[in-house]
Amino acid sequence: MSNRIVRINELVQREISDILRRRYSAEAVAVTVTEVRIAPDLRDGRVFVAIVGEEEFVQGRFRWLRSIAPQLREELAKRIVIKFLPRLTYLLDTTAGRAAKIHKALNDLEAHAAAPPPQGEGDVLS
Repeated sequence: MSNRIVRINELVQREISDILRRRYSAEAVAVTVTEVRIAPDLRDGRVFVAIVGEEEFVQGRFRWLRSIAPQLREELAKRIVIKFLPRLTYLLDTTAGRAAKIHKALNDLEAHAAAPPPQGEGDVLS
């Protein structure tokens, strides 16, 4: 990936995060822009967002985010001066949620392995 694309990715990520924080602070409280991937031709891009909360809350915030995508693009066009402003697709980044589930499963497994066996079970010699 070229240095220019990396800089554009970082700029778009920073600006979208700033717009969400300043203009939609109440609604975007649990929304984090985790990554932006702009195509080398600058025509399309993907914006990955993580949303913290229960599944119903996450889906609701994600629907809200997708509904304001045209306003985000319009505000972004005012802030970033490049030849082509990419068409952005918003995607839910579930990496953090999956990592938390794996972490919990490992902790549960470790706790289960460390627990002594129940009384009356185990090897008994007669």
